Amino acid sequence: MTLSGVVGSQVVGSVRPITARETDAVVALLAQDPVAHCFVASRVAQAGADPWRLGGDLLGYFTGTGLASLVYVGANLVPVATTPQARAAFADRLRPRGRRCSSLVGPAEEVLDLWRLLEPAWGPAREVRASQPLMLIDHDPWLTPDPHVRASSQDDLDLLVPACTDMFTAEVGVSPTAGGLGLAYRARIAEIVSEGRSFSRIEAGTVVFKAEVGAVSGAACQVQGVWVDPAHRGRRISEAGMAAVVALARATIAPSVSLYVNDYNTAARKAYRAVGFREVGAFATVLF
Repeated sequence: MTLSGVVGSQVVGSVRPITARETDAVVALLAQDPVAHCFVASRVAQAGADPWRLGGDLLGYFTGTGLASLVYVGANLVPVATTPQARAAFADRLRPRGRRCSSLVGPAEEVLDLWRLLEPAWGPAREVRASQPLMLIDHDPWLTPDPHVRASSQDDLDLLVPACTDMFTAEVGVSPTAGGLGLAYRARIAEIVSEGRSFSRIEAGTVVFKAEVGAVSGAACQVQGVWVDPAHRGRRISEAGMAAVVALARATIAPSVSLYVNDYNTAARKAYRAVGFREVGAFATVLF
């Protein structure tokens, strides 16, 4: 099924699911901004456009010149290179489905406008984080990396999983293990560790610092889950820790390292800037 029409004298594009034959066009669209589009690019790099492997659907907005915009519809709903016309068309397609995602996340202008169109049918949101600076570093860190931060191992899981759970719960407001999902969450952390995307400093049986790389494309990766044990906060551990994560990630994962952070978290933003991150855009997140 496609949706198309005319508004005044302006031809409106059509919305339909992406097919495997359009994978190259999807990759080209994502490559226009590999930092902002890192999450969806990571999924496509791993699974192509097959929804069974992708963990969600890819809806495309097509105009006379071909694929112009995307929306990834999975546990997260993520807009990619959407125009106002594309967002209106996507919203028309998504409203009747009802909300199935746990969040809407991506470039702030796109997310907030799409949410404006969906909220009457999907609302209310549990929380809207309207301003989350997107930060990037594509050079060596300015600070000396913490030599105690290393790639985590499977032997660390019993310590890492509680730290990850605490961080996620504090950040999102809901435990990732709620509803009997404890084993699934542990398996997800184990997968990240096995792929060399978990970094930690562990001393005397305590996770002092940890962070994960949650999304990886060919050009960039995105850090998530940065956490310092409460007993060790106020000692600037996160600065040297993040310097180590940047150095390790650039050496083993991707040349550009990004993250997004709540605008009100001034301490974290200051720490990231000290490492060498710079702001390159703004994200927004709508939580349900």
